[in-house]
Parts: sequence; C-alpha cells; structure tokens
Amino acid sequence: MKIFAATVEEGREGTNGKPSVGPVYRNLLSKNEFPPLDSELNSAWDIFSVAVQKYPQNRMLGWREFVDGKIGPYVWKTYKEVYDEVMLIGSALRACGAEPGSRIGVYGSNCPQWIVAMEACCAHSLVCVPLYDTLGAGAVNFIIDHAEVDFVFVQDKKVMQLLNPDCKSVQRLKAMVCFTSLTDVDKDKASSIAIKLYSWKEFLYKGKENPSTILAPQASNICTIMYTSGTTGNPKGVVLTHENIMSFVRGIDLFLEQFEEKMTVEDVYLSFLPLAHSFDRTVEEYFFHKGASVGYYHGDTNALRDDLMELKPTFFAGVPRVFEKIYEGIKKAVEEHTPLRRTVFGMLYKYKLAWLNKGYKQCNASLLADLLAFRKVKAQLGGRIRLIVTGGAPLSSEVEEFLRVTSCAFVCQSYGLTEACGATTLAFPDEMCMLGTVGPVSVYNELQLEEVPEMGYNPLGSPPSGEICLRGKTVFTGYYKDIELTREAIRDGWFHTGDIGEMQPNGVVKIIDRKKNLIKLSQGEYIALEHLENVYGITPKVEDVCDFFFWKIWVYGNSFKSALVAVVVPNEEITKKWAYSSGHMASFTELCSLDQLKKHVLSGLKLTAERNKLKGFEHIKGVILEPRPLDLERDLVTATMKKKRNNLLKYYQVEIDEVYRSLTGDEHKI
Repeated sequence: MKIFAATVEEGREGTNGKPSVGPVYRNLLSKNEFPPLDSELNSAWDIFSVAVQKYPQNRMLGWREFVDGKIGPYVWKTYKEVYDEVMLIGSALRACGAEPGSRIGVYGSNCPQWIVAMEACCAHSLVCVPLYDTLGAGAVNFIIDHAEVDFVFVQDKKVMQLLNPDCKSVQRLKAMVCFTSLTDVDKDKASSIAIKLYSWKEFLYKGKENPSTILAPQASNICTIMYTSGTTGNPKGVVLTHENIMSFVRGIDLFLEQFEEKMTVEDVYLSFLPLAHSFDRTVEEYFFHKGASVGYYHGDTNALRDDLMELKPTFFAGVPRVFEKIYEGIKKAVEEHTPLRRTVFGMLYKYKLAWLNKGYKQCNASLLADLLAFRKVKAQLGGRIRLIVTGGAPLSSEVEEFLRVTSCAFVCQSYGLTEACGATTLAFPDEMCMLGTVGPVSVYNELQLEEVPEMGYNPLGSPPSGEICLRGKTVFTGYYKDIELTREAIRDGWFHTGDIGEMQPNGVVKIIDRKKNLIKLSQGEYIALEHLENVYGITPKVEDVCDFFFWKIWVYGNSFKSALVAVVVPNEEITKKWAYSSGHMASFTELCSLDQLKKHVLSGLKLTAERNKLKGFEHIKGVILEPRPLDLERDLVTATMKKKRNNLLKYYQVEIDEVYRSLTGDEHKI
C-alpha cells in the first residue's frame, strides 16, 4: 500500500485534563523539513508581476459581453494589458489618499475589475477586504466598519445597496469606484452623503493624471482580511499574509511536480465560485503564477453550461452541489435512453471502473468506453476538462466515482478553510485508493488529530480519529481585532478546525464529522444547528401573528445535501385549533401525518426565518411531524433534555431519507 504522509512526531495520551493527541503528520515532500520557498516570489504582488515579465502577451482575464441583449463570446486582456490597468488603478488609489496598510473593499461578482483592484492593492501594500453579502443581513455594513475600509470597488448593481441608509458605515468611505459606469441617480445619492463616486474609466483617468511608484509589500505584511461565517454573530476577519499566499502557490508547484500531467500556459479556468472566498482566490493566484488564463462566468450559475461550452476550460473547481447537479443530469439523460443503450452504458462503466481500480491511469483505463460513451459526458463540460477539484464540503463517494469514470478527467477532493488559505489537503489524481478521502496534508503544513471524548473520537485508536488541527506556513495569523477568538482557535500553536478527520492506513485524511454541531451543507455554507433550533423554537402562526406555535424542534443538515430538514413536535392545542378551522376531524397523531399540516408548519417556519433575517440556506425545506415529545424513553435526549443527535438521526433516518427524496429540484439550486 502506498503511503502518502509521514509521521514526524509520536502521539501522546492526555494528562491533567488535556485531551490525547495523535502523531504529527507531514507530506512526504516535507518529511524532514519544509522546502525553501521560491526565491523569485516575496509577496503576492510578485506572483503577478513576475508572470507579466514572463508571459506579457498571454491571455489572462476573459469575460463575456452582452451584444444586442445577448451574451457574446469571450473577450480577453493579456497579462501586459492587465498590468497597465493595475498601474493606473493603484496610482488613482494613492492619489485619493490610500497609504500602505489602508483597507480596500471589493464588492461584486467575479470579473476582471475584481482582479485588477486586488492586484492594485498588492502593488501598493494595501489590504484587500472582500465584501460578501451572503454572510448575512448587515454583513457588508459590519465589515466596512470593522475592517475600517477607506475605499470600495463595487459592481454597478451593488452601488445602491451600499448607498442605502441601512448601510451606515458607508459614510466613513473616502471614495467608491464602480466596476463599470454610473447612473445619475448613483451620483446624486453619493453626493448627498459626501462620498466621491467614480466610474471605472474616470478612476483610470485619475491614475493616468497622477502616476505613482509601486510600494511592494513584504512577506509578513497583511495581504487580505477575508471575512467568514461559521458560528452565530458577526462575521470574523481572517488575516492572511503574503507569505500565506506564496506558500500555497509554491506548495501546489511541488505537488504537481510528482505527476506527468503539468499545468501549462495553455490551461484555462472557469471562475464562478466567489472570489470573496479563499478557494477561488487561491486557484486564480496559481493560474496567474503559471501564465494561464481565467475566464469569468457571465453571472448566472444556472447557466454555467453555456459558459462551459463557450470557454472550454481545462480545469474546473466547484463545491459538491455543482457536481451533484452534473451527476443528476447525466443519470437522467442515461435513463431516457433505450434499454439497450442503458445496458451498454452500465457495462462500459463497470469495465472502465475495473481497470481504474487495478491502477490504470485515466487515459488508458478504457479508450473504447471513452469513445463509445464517456466522450459525450466530457463534451458536456466543454470537451477539454483535464482536472476537476471539489472542496467546501464532502463529496459523496458515489458521485466522485461516477465522475472519475465518466468525465475522462482527473477528479480530486480537497479540504481547506479560509484560515488555512484554501486547500490544506488534496487527493492525488488517478489514485482510486483515495476515493472518498481528501488526500494527505499539503507540503507546507502539519496535521494532528486531537481527541474529542464526548463524541468518541480517539487519535490513538484504530483507525485514528479526532479534531483536525493544523499548523504551518499557510495557516492564518489570527482573527482581526479579536484576540479572544484567536486564542480559542489557536492553542499550543495549533489551529483547531472543528472538523473531525479519520486518518487512513495510507496516510490520507477522510472527513467524517463536525464538532460542536456546526455542519457544512453541500454548497459549502456553515450551519449552526443549535442556534437555528433556538430561533425556530417559537414560530408565529401564519394567519395570526399574535398567536404562536410553541414546539420542540430538531434541525438536521447533511454535508452531502444542500437543504435543511427538521423533526418538529407541534403544540397539540394549537394544532387542533388549526384542524378544526380547516375541517379536519382526527386525532393529534393522525393530524401529524397530514401533508396540509406539514405545509402549514413549513409556512410558519418560513415566516420565522424571514422575520429573523436568516440566510437562504438556513431555511428549513422539509419537516417530519412527531406527535410524541423527544423523550428519555426512546433515548433521544439526556436527563437534562439535551438532544442526542446521533440517536435522533438513527431513529428518524428512514423518514429523513424520504423527506430528502420528496424535495423538488427547486430546493437544490447551486
């Protein structure tokens, strides 16, 4: 069996109330010590500027323009053209008063202007602060104030959101720059609150009239403050340095040196995951390092296939829900074939899978199967995909295996967090033994498992399991302006992720659970279950806001699903009142099986979610109505009435599976 990680320190039993810890694991490429970083690169600015020197005429950033109301083909800017624009934008920022260390917000969908603004920050030692409104109501307002943002680059359709009276922190801004052009309404509104507002062209002209020399950052300087959710309350600002970014890029270089397949200047990436997240940001940094091309989606994730067919990327990164939709689409298409063609497809699938399991490479496993069946799947992804990487949440082994067989591309799962600058583990291409795992720890990090006794996870057991703890060159320096939260997360030099991992015999990691009832849905969003149960525990009746359902509720989320479901114990008295007014004469137990009551309860839950300004992915999409209390007799709660979540899942597993099957496709959009 191949070994993919080295043990460099032995584990130890816990003492004095401390939990046990497992061995320290390292990548085999850094078994003795971390390799030196690239001498050419001292900061994230060098990643871009060195690429400009090497590949000035290569296509760098691509986008699609609307022509006569229709989306057109991709148009491109070269590395040199992007560099010239970065110089002007950086000079304009300096002319407006930005100094090294100033925080610069970027708010909007992925596009070339996003990257130009980011690189301008790097050129002048400014700190890029992505603004991302899906972190919750008021998140943008909070981030601008908390990070002390001085300037904001903003997408045209987001301008009025910033100028809204509810976004009070916008008044601290010195200037706003629109990605494109401005309306008279935008200008008047900005003028009324004394904020200087520029169109993109106006800001470029300001930079041309006020040229400024570059003030390149040092490795230890802050590169970005990237805000992330994870628990209740305000977003937390993850401080990432230039060294964090550089270490990630160098680590991927060393990782890829192990394989015949290399990334080249001919590679193309379709960017649609938010640049405000570390996953997409770090992927793009690596593409720029290699002089490769990045094309941006046209803004509609439901029409990604159109962008895929037009761009024809060679690399595709996404969260599990994206690949689940691809899987569902392919399976549906196969089911619509004749019985004979379905049979042939199944035979070819098993044949190629058998050769992959024997260790044959993707390109050699079955040329016949690829020619007869699977090249059509590859064509649906643009026809040139060589590598697929998934992250953000676990991908089911069923979907991963299916894509490995049918996409004619390498498929790898990764694991990472914003706090670790993106991918901290990455599975190897063409290694079927890594199916269902996220691979070994990356080159510039170390990994250790810590005991979680209350959940039964033991890093010294067989197999070793426990909370994943990380340290190394890509791990963040702390949470911005939050010493207590930083101390809680980084203990004894180790960042405690809250994720539960299981170390496989070959040295690769499998993600199996989440500590503290904090889970990720398949689209990569965190859900704090106990917080939601407190919110949903008192829900107004739909018809009368003065009356309430008082109920017990258990919220369940699955990292392989994109929606939440719940077991609800309704208030019997209020339920019977509803039944009487609705013309239903039945016992309470019988009422709880009625679809009409389930819809009524869901309406109440939706109203509660809206009134409490919950995020869309925090809305409950399906319910199981339970007439009996969650009780000790069935071992569903403790003596102090705390929910035993594992027992609840076992007890309601069949009904939960049925609820998920009943949910429509509308509940599972990307």
